[in-house]
Amino acid sequence: MIGTDRLSNDLAGWLDRTLVQPGILPAEQLEEAFVACVASAAKDPEQPDDAWLAFYRNTLDALAGDPEPGGTNAEMAPVHAHARSLVLGGQVLELGCCFGFLSLQLARDGHRVTATDLTGGTVDLLTRMAPQLGADLETHVADARAVALPDDSADTVFAVHLVEHLSEAEGDEVVAEMLRLARRRVVVAVPFEDEPNPAWGHVRVFDERVLHRIGERTGRRFSVSEHHGGWLVIDL
Repeated sequence: MIGTDRLSNDLAGWLDRTLVQPGILPAEQLEEAFVACVASAAKDPEQPDDAWLAFYRNTLDALAGDPEPGGTNAEMAPVHAHARSLVLGGQVLELGCCFGFLSLQLARDGHRVTATDLTGGTVDLLTRMAPQLGADLETHVADARAVALPDDSADTVFAVHLVEHLSEAEGDEVVAEMLRLARRRVVVAVPFEDEPNPAWGHVRVFDERVLHRIGERTGRRFSVSEHHGGWLVIDL
């Protein structure tokens, strides 16, 4: 019943609000339900790339335009816009890119972008979709705590809505890896929540004090701010 014109990242938020939060769908099954919804809109559910391409195009259009109020795209549009404003230099690396919407926007901005994620299927999907969306970027399957790239690989390294999925120790490992990979700037963005959202796989919460402690542990020059969530920017 969901046509390709309705496929976007708002679908994930809708499933959370209507099925997960009322207890109808277990949080750990959200991803499976989401993928099934996208595939069901394809001309051939066994070959669903036409539906995934619509999902990408609709989401990117929403992020660049006027997202539906209250949806996931409306939540993420100002986050991505702020991230794009923080880039230093022309070469960018994103850790934990998920579907890669931020990386695709950065590539369209003219940056040389490398996008990485731990989930091979998601990286493969981004690799297939990017050329059809007119975006030139490099993709890798990588654990954000140990990325198989050399030191000083990019001017700016991003982890946008990643470390809330990890324990404190694992999050510190990610920040240390970002510092290794970055030449000029590290940017960490997190949501501010009262409690971790299990539908998105969050395991801990943040406020500005927590981000300050992370920045202090690096021994580098940093700043912390709030803009639709929290931001830790470390300049090298």
